[in-house]
Amino acid sequence: MAMLVGAPWLLGHRSMLGINQPKKVSLYGLDYVIWQEPNGKINALPNACPHMGAMLSEGWCETKNKDNSVVVCPFHALEFDSQGCTVLPGSNKKTLPQLKPLELMIEGDFIWSYGGYEPKISLPKILNEIAAKYEFIGYTGDTSVKTDLLSMLLNMHDYNHQNGTHRELFRIIEVQFKEFIDDGYSSHAFYDNITVPYQFWEKVQKPELFMIPKVIEAHLENHFPSLVIFYGNFPGGKLAQCHFFVPESETQTRTYVLMFAQTKNPVFKLLKNRILNLAKVVVEQDTDILGKIYANVPQKIKLNNEIGMDWVRRNFKTFSE
Repeated sequence: MAMLVGAPWLLGHRSMLGINQPKKVSLYGLDYVIWQEPNGKINALPNACPHMGAMLSEGWCETKNKDNSVVVCPFHALEFDSQGCTVLPGSNKKTLPQLKPLELMIEGDFIWSYGGYEPKISLPKILNEIAAKYEFIGYTGDTSVKTDLLSMLLNMHDYNHQNGTHRELFRIIEVQFKEFIDDGYSSHAFYDNITVPYQFWEKVQKPELFMIPKVIEAHLENHFPSLVIFYGNFPGGKLAQCHFFVPESETQTRTYVLMFAQTKNPVFKLLKNRILNLAKVVVEQDTDILGKIYANVPQKIKLNNEIGMDWVRRNFKTFSE
């Protein structure tokens, strides 16, 4: 299947959910409303009210018994608890479940789901390790892209596109590939991006540019199919930039970034929003180029170092089978 049923998908980070603020998420062609109760419990239900189909994510939440909350339909104010039960007007009795909850796996601040399907591979543990060693900086670039999952993954594992797609931001003029370590559904890629340095006056105008070295030494840790982690060094610390992918439908893929850092440099904390914006620009550039590609054009030319794309194609094929 084009959406890889049986894979784990990170629907979000706890920081992306305010208390009692319903949010819509999509997976495998279905929409859900997800919300966080005052006690920290996170719930997800199908987004369509079973009465007349109103989007529950457009409604609101109300707290019950101090710590628990329900999501409220914006049309007729029907309240649904975490099990999908409601109380009809004129009745004091709770109904049987009218909506089937989406099964979630909560690991720390990470919200995973298999979309209700039997797991084929386990949840990657690397995010828990990163959260234990790095400080969480924030999230950015949460975007729904009109592209299929395979095209998105091929783009993210194309190590030759840095000096094309991302040339304007990082001024990359050459990619020097070093090594690819294939470990089945996980892998590591190492390469250097050679850049044309910004002038000092340009950096003064945009201080975040001081974080971009002349040679960007890239280490990518990949966990098929939903996660790519970019480890990078910068003056005074290290970054772990985590890119996620979620198949909303066969023609729509969501992507976003969670940023973690190790640093004692106080200047970094002042620049963290600017650094998040750099990651957002990367997502925007990837999104833009995906909208400028003709689908189903046969690939007659193969570049060096397409090993990451080959890794994606192989795993995609074997996983689907």
